[in-house]
Amino acid sequence: MKQVKILFAAAVLLGAALSGAAGEPTAGTSAAGNAPNTLVVYFSCTNTTKGRAEALQARLGADIYRIVPEVPYTAADLDYTTDCRANREQKDAAARPKISGSAVQLEQYDVVYIGYPIWWGQAPQIIYTFLESHNFAGKTVIPFCTSGGSGMGSSGTNLRRSAPQAVWKTGRRVSSGSDIDALAAMR
Repeated sequence: MKQVKILFAAAVLLGAALSGAAGEPTAGTSAAGNAPNTLVVYFSCTNTTKGRAEALQARLGADIYRIVPEVPYTAADLDYTTDCRANREQKDAAARPKISGSAVQLEQYDVVYIGYPIWWGQAPQIIYTFLESHNFAGKTVIPFCTSGGSGMGSSGTNLRRSAPQAVWKTGRRVSSGSDIDALAAMR
């Protein structure tokens, strides 16, 4: 009986962790007004980018969509001091990690913010997977990143190659509320 309770608790926690994690965007509203034509997309392994994306979503009143890898990253996959999965993917320009869940329908959005952590000076390869899996024609795309200390580097410029039909704005690194406000004003 104790094992059943533990399994049930684990299932509930897993369900809570995954709810809204992949699939349909989650609608948002805020005091700043609803921005139904704006979507905040993000990828986050350690939840740093998640926090910034959620703050941006709240500030804009936008919808939000989390990119979830089909094969989740473990702590070992992110151990940059080793030949970890993240390092191997970043060294392979053709790597395109698969995304779990259904694709987001971009037709209803005019502005798409895309957030990601900086991995070795660049966006993780899964961001390229996302960009190459959608039609961004006529969309305004605003990248943003999180990092322990480095800026965006050439990540924003490099991402443009995967969605050249989009109208790209210069993004920024976000680490504070004032950065979120400045990012929101780019719309």
